[in-house]
Amino acid sequence: MSLIQMLLTEMQQEANTTRKMLGQVPDDKYDWRPHPKSMTILQLTTHIAELPTWVTLVLATDELDFATSPYTPISVNNTAELLTLFERSLADGESSLSRATDEQLEPTWTLRNGDDIYSQSTKGAMIRVTFSQIVHHRAQLGVYLRLLNIPIPGSYGPSADELGL
Repeated sequence: MSLIQMLLTEMQQEANTTRKMLGQVPDDKYDWRPHPKSMTILQLTTHIAELPTWVTLVLATDELDFATSPYTPISVNNTAELLTLFERSLADGESSLSRATDEQLEPTWTLRNGDDIYSQSTKGAMIRVTFSQIVHHRAQLGVYLRLLNIPIPGSYGPSADELGL
């Protein structure tokens, strides 16, 4: 199996879990945050929903410089719009990845803010970091939902809620 096919398989598997988690967010909780230093549910879920587009970004560029390309999140107003954003982002990332070759994963990609370099790795490694970011932020969302007493869907097996615990 090629590296591209392995990455596509992983992307699709993680998308199933992400979709379930995003679908649990109630429309009336988007302004909630567990701590003043934490993102709101709206900020967190929008970031999760947009992250699959980073696959396209990594494959199409050599870097992202926040100093010259500041982040502006896409606006969503409810869970239906959030899921639509996620599906569009996923289709974008999968489409770019499916057209790529293993050789295109080899060049260096840089994440920076002006002169401050946050990370520098191969494009393939950065795509894996993107997947890890989705999983990381999805876990954060799980904590948010748990604190709001909202049932959590299972990720790699059934959750306590699905087991009735």
